[in-house]
Formats: sequence, structure tokens, C-alpha cells
Amino acid sequence: MKAWHKTIKEVAGSLVIIEKVKDVAYEEVVEIKDADGNIRKGRVLEVYRDTAVVQLFTGTNGLDTENAQAAFLGETLKFGVSEDMLGRVFNGAGEIKDGGPAIIPEAKLDINGAPINPGMREFPSQFIQTGISTIDGMNALVRGQKLPIFSGSGLPHSQIAAQIAQQAAVITVENGEKIKKADEKFAVIFAAMGVTFEEAQFFTDSFEQTGAMERAAVFINTADDPIVERVTLPRLALTLGEYLAFEKDMHVLVIMTDMTNYADALREISASRKEIPGRRGYPGYMYTDLATLYERAGLIQGRKGSLTQVPILTMPDDDKQHPIPDLTGYITEGQIMVDRTLHTQGIYPPIQPIGSLSRIKVDKKATREDISAVGDQLSASYAKGREIKELALILGESALSETDRAYIRFADEFEKRYIAQAKGENRSILDSLDIAWELLEILPVKELKKVSSAFIEKYGNRTA
Repeated sequence: MKAWHKTIKEVAGSLVIIEKVKDVAYEEVVEIKDADGNIRKGRVLEVYRDTAVVQLFTGTNGLDTENAQAAFLGETLKFGVSEDMLGRVFNGAGEIKDGGPAIIPEAKLDINGAPINPGMREFPSQFIQTGISTIDGMNALVRGQKLPIFSGSGLPHSQIAAQIAQQAAVITVENGEKIKKADEKFAVIFAAMGVTFEEAQFFTDSFEQTGAMERAAVFINTADDPIVERVTLPRLALTLGEYLAFEKDMHVLVIMTDMTNYADALREISASRKEIPGRRGYPGYMYTDLATLYERAGLIQGRKGSLTQVPILTMPDDDKQHPIPDLTGYITEGQIMVDRTLHTQGIYPPIQPIGSLSRIKVDKKATREDISAVGDQLSASYAKGREIKELALILGESALSETDRAYIRFADEFEKRYIAQAKGENRSILDSLDIAWELLEILPVKELKKVSSAFIEKYGNRTA
């Protein structure tokens, strides 16, 4: 039987302070009953002696400290998960949002998950094809990796996220000539935090129109939903992802957008707790908090499934040194940069290879033997082409050599033919590599220092 406490001292924002409590644990679930008998749920954020700070999931509007009561349930917050959740839409509290039938959970799991034993982790190497050349051919996404997308306000990261969710597939290349999709179960968990109503509608419509909804579970918290849900939502999404990956042997891709809204929610909750702020007002423990989310990606030895993460964040003022992208970069294995200059040129997707990085190399046996060398050559040649274009503005084109002019032409064609794709175009890795070799033919063979002579003869149809 629940023991109800009538010792609520203070209500501040989404926080409730309760005195004279005993045997209360961190992250324990709490029920708050208001004067009308309505029940609201929350979790314990902090315990000091006989005082507990509780965070409510649905806000504190209408709570009266004199008449409200609190009961501690003695367990952490658990989320009922099931394979039937694929094809459905949920809110930030894990409640069904699409008006469909109720789902009978197959298991109830702690939303905070359990750390993966480092000794049991398997190194990621299996290629995931996204259909976007600048990712697949130069900064490949692999199973079990956490590869964030760094964007800015007003850039089309929502469209890129939806496209990746719709097109992502595990593939292998047979004899370097044809692509075969892996005969395995693949699922996408899409978690949107603090998005506008239009963005929420865009995501659900795009999933339904392309048929991707059948293998996807969508969690949406809009800007006018309770801020506490933004902290809970990614944990619910990852809990479902872990269940599908490690209990149902599925390969799961979790896309989380926008992590900036998540961090802002952390800052607001921290301020309401009157904690000492860190950089830019964010809590000093934000690094640890982000790590508890990102480190849930991975592969486990002896398990067939995998959990891959693509967090998306908008950098305030396009500042890479801002605490959110800065800390994210330390925890994750690279980053994909969405570029404002390319966007203003009308290039989609405006992903800038310079500054983008994937620290985990893809298994060449699963793609094609030249993928790493071609990616390195494209990056080096494009960087040199941009540098020469800037130099030409100062010295004039008359001061350039024929090789310099070739680099400028390569940079222009690279942006038009390789970076730029039609919206919704699902370009295979073999198509991306073929376009890359066509572009490299613009440059003299002696400039192709990142690819071997054997690759040049085999794929470039030239003699080194």
C-alpha cells in the first residue's frame, strides 16, 4: 500500500520539494496527487538527508502545497516495449499519439538502460548505406557507431534526417559490381525533441508517404509540450532501440533531433534547481548526461543485433566551439557538417566534406576495395581546389597553372555532381564511387597521390 506524504514544501517550475522522507533513492518514481485526486508522475532528482527534489513529467500547474500528496513507488521509471511499436507514433512520455490501438508490452525496462561492458563491445565495421554520397563515400556510417550531424538554424537538417531514416539500409557489395541488401531485420527509431508542429507533421507525413513507417517508431515532443518530456524522450527511444537490437536481434538506427533542444531543457531544469551554472549557463554535468545517451550505441559480442545513433544538433550562431557540439564531438566518433555556404548556393544536401569526419573505417569487404582511398583523394583534391580558388581572387587567374585550373574545375564539378543530389535521391555506394572516378579524371594522374596505381587502372581507366 502506498504511503502518502503531505509534506510538500515548495513547487518551482517542474520541481516539487518534499520534506520528511525516508529510504528514498535517486531516479525513484514518484506519484503526486492534487486536491482533485488527479495523479501526476515524476522522478527523484536529488536527495539530501530527509528532503527529496522531484521532477514532474507533466508540469506543476494547479498544484497546491497544502492539499497535494506524494507517494514514492520504490522503483525506477520503466517503459513497456514491444516489437509492435514499429509503425506507431508516440509522444515524449511514451504514450500513443497516432490514435491507434493500445500496445501490449512484451517487457518493461528501465529507461536509463544498463552500461555495455567495454570488454563485451564489438568493434563496428559493417557499412550502412544512407543514399547520400558525401556520407557513404567519404564519411561512412557503420553499425554500432554514433555519428552526429552538426547543423545550424535554418539549414535543412530535418530533411536530411528524414531522408536517412527512409533510405538507410545495411548492404554488401558482391565482387565490386552489384549491391545486395543484408537479409536481416532493420528498424529506425526517430526521436524529435522540441520541434515545431510543422516539423512534427513533416516527419510523420514523410514516413507514411514513403512506406518507411512500417519499420519505424516515431517519438515526437513539440515545442509546446512539457519541457521535461525532452529529457525523457531520447531515453524512451533508446530503451526501445536496445530491446529491438539486443533482444530481438534487429539492426536499429536511432536518429535524435534536435539535441540542442535537449541541452536547453537540461539548462532550464538546472536553473530551476538553482545549481551553479557551467559554460554558457549549461549544467556542469552536461558532458556526463550526454554520454549516458550516446554510449548506449554499439555492438555486443554474442548478440546478432546492433544499435547505431545519428544525433542531430543545431549549433547556436554556427559556433562549433559552443558547449553542445564541443562536448558531443568528444563523446561521439566524428561529425557530419551541414554547411550554410553550400545551402545558399542551392546545393542539397549541403554537407561539407571539409570538417566532416567518421573516425571508424568501413569494412572494405562489405563495400568496395577502393572506398577509403577514393574518399581520401576526394577530400584532399576538393580542399586544394577551394584553396586555389581563394588564391585566384588575389593573384588573378592569369597567374594559375594548368594544374591549378584543373583543381578549380574539379572543385566546381565536385559540388555540382557529387555533393549535390536531387531531393530524395537514393544513390548507391557504387554510383557514388563511379561519379568520384569520373571527377578524378579532371585532374592529372600525377596529382592522384591518395589512390594506388592499381585502382587508377582498374576503376579510373587510366594508366598511372
